[in-house]
Amino acid sequence: MSYAVAVRALCEFTAKQGDLDLRFTPSPTAQEGINGHAVVTGRRGPNYRTEVALEGSWGELQVRGRADGYDPDQNLIEEIKTHRGKFDAIPDNHRHLHWAQVRVYGHLLCRQLGLERVNLALVYYDIGSGRETVLRETQEAQELAALFGQLCERFSSWAASEAAHRAARDAALGALRFPHAEFRPGQRQLAEDVYRANISGRCLLAQAPTGIGKTVGSLFPVLRAMPQQGLDKVFFLAAKTPGRRLALDAAASLGAGAAVPLRVLELTARDKTCEHPDKACQGDACPLAKGFYDRLPAARAAAAQVALLDRDALREVGLAHEVCPYYLGSEMARWADMVVGDYNYYFDGSAMLYALALERGWNTSVLVDEAHNMVSRARAMYSVELERGQLRAARANAPGVVKKALERVGRAWSGVDKEAPLPVAPYQVLPEVPAKLLDALQNATSAVNDFLVEVPGPLDPELQRFHFDALAFLRLAESFGEHSLCDLVRAGPRDSSISIRNVVPAPFLAPRFALAHSVTLFSATLSPWHYFCDLLGMPPDTAWADVASPFSASQLAVHVATGISTRYQHRAASLGPIADLVARQYAERPGNYLAFFSSFDYLEQVLEQLQTRHPEVPAWRQERRMSEPERAAFLEHFTPGGRGVGFAVLGGSFGEGIDLPGERLIGAFVATLGLPQVNPVNEQLRARMQAMFGAGYDYTYLYPGMQKVVQAAGRVIRTETDRGVVWLIDDRFGRPEVRALLPAWWDVDAVPSASSRAASGSRCG
Repeated sequence: MSYAVAVRALCEFTAKQGDLDLRFTPSPTAQEGINGHAVVTGRRGPNYRTEVALEGSWGELQVRGRADGYDPDQNLIEEIKTHRGKFDAIPDNHRHLHWAQVRVYGHLLCRQLGLERVNLALVYYDIGSGRETVLRETQEAQELAALFGQLCERFSSWAASEAAHRAARDAALGALRFPHAEFRPGQRQLAEDVYRANISGRCLLAQAPTGIGKTVGSLFPVLRAMPQQGLDKVFFLAAKTPGRRLALDAAASLGAGAAVPLRVLELTARDKTCEHPDKACQGDACPLAKGFYDRLPAARAAAAQVALLDRDALREVGLAHEVCPYYLGSEMARWADMVVGDYNYYFDGSAMLYALALERGWNTSVLVDEAHNMVSRARAMYSVELERGQLRAARANAPGVVKKALERVGRAWSGVDKEAPLPVAPYQVLPEVPAKLLDALQNATSAVNDFLVEVPGPLDPELQRFHFDALAFLRLAESFGEHSLCDLVRAGPRDSSISIRNVVPAPFLAPRFALAHSVTLFSATLSPWHYFCDLLGMPPDTAWADVASPFSASQLAVHVATGISTRYQHRAASLGPIADLVARQYAERPGNYLAFFSSFDYLEQVLEQLQTRHPEVPAWRQERRMSEPERAAFLEHFTPGGRGVGFAVLGGSFGEGIDLPGERLIGAFVATLGLPQVNPVNEQLRARMQAMFGAGYDYTYLYPGMQKVVQAAGRVIRTETDRGVVWLIDDRFGRPEVRALLPAWWDVDAVPSASSRAASGSRCG
């Protein structure tokens, strides 16, 4: 049974040794690395060949890779590594791995060209100085063949077990059955649409109502398609922890680990899994980094026997083998069949899963849960802000050489402040990213890297924060274009911020959609489909599915309070009428309700009116910056048979992703269209959306706002037996263009004045 492996993967598996040490990381940006390779290869002779494809076999192993360069005139094969700082600071175990790679390439070249010997070189190119440090050796073909055989032998037993696992997995998935006696209404349609997308290798936007079991309904067809389409991995991505938990539960319900030998891995952020947050990730500081690669093989073998590697299981295996659980998880992403994690693991600029899929040629299917969040999340992934106050804080405790570099950043920043047009304006869009500021930031980040080489250890927290933000700023500046804004915000005579603000993530995300075999985005609110296709950069042949709701209009009374305006200039006048409406509905049908508002201030003002005018109505509220236990306590009010109104902010923790079926929630009030605030930033966004798509207001305000409204209202009806009421409080809900964005199964009644009584009690059952 043959097994294909990349040269890099083979060497990483067999030749890594010693400590986990993150002090030497490729501080050059991706573009700098590409440019560095180009500089080095550009210095070579006219016969020099780059990206030389090589392959060979050892038993059932098929080994493939691309050598950075080969000079036939010198019979020299080169592996090029870019870095910053002193060459001597590169740890020995890194060089050991690099030598293994170039020697494997040397063997493959000797075999391909029939050579008796070959010259090998490791070329370390310092991005900062442009200097090359070259390590050379000459190897006999026979010696390289022996080394290649040793590496392959070490890997062969693992490869054989992986091939057997793959065969058993695919056989079981080919016979996979749906875990329940029957599909829920709408769930079968979703499953069929997802299956067709995977069979045809297309992307899919699937709008499917809450309550039909979207997680199982999307995962089941992908797993069924896995053997037929030769899929290597399934990535299930969710915006929040509850979504990831649902995916893990769905995999378990489908028989993962028992009936189906499916390895499922949960990836969790490092700050939530680190056992020693006060220590640096290096062998002389953290005991779980010391000898990490020496103990990794045993930990990896043990982890591979655990079907469901969630956060707790990873921690148990990691600590049992004295390796870092977080980095064990990163290793197991290479060997899992299904990986569950946040959006950023595939869509972020430095996304681990995307990088691995690209490097190793994985055939993947990607499922994106609650995908209405993707636009805002992706914009944030490709945006960064630098603050003047943050620069001052970083400079305060910086070592001398770094402080001088940061002072240069300050002078360049002052130049931007002075040169920007209309210097009195608090907000301005700059025509381009300031070149002098970029030069200063590049110099400062190099100074920090050089300092870390000399004095390894944790940086001052403020300096570290600015350093990371500066690196991100430099990376985004490389690809700056019409998809982003560079803006300057002044908060006072000494305080300002400079941002690269992404507004259209499409250019960044399009390669990620293109790499995957299929990507399915699903949510209850994905209308209109062209909004998501345009902004996310989905392929032209992306399919659209609008799954019919299993719910009927008789289950949900939807009323529009047309006599109330929640516009900012009318809010003072709206407070009493909204409080009266809430109290009246509560009196007609006591039970649990959620009331959503556009801001904490608005929420507090209406709540005060309710408590003054109708003290008999129990009420509780969402607080600013609630912890997870505080959020849980808020939801504990919603018990079967309970009574009262929970006040919450639209688009916040309680506006989506919570499940309160039956009598736990019988109604909702949405006192806003959810439109983003009109401010200089959003007006610039509106102008850019108009220029690019001819839909400035809709793309900036209307669509994002109405998605929040429908999500919030969707908390009420969760099952086919639920009954409830929704009040949409604002006269603009009566407009045709707004009504068109409401779910088709709703039967909306307009109530012309705030004093009108609605016969909602009988309709709610």
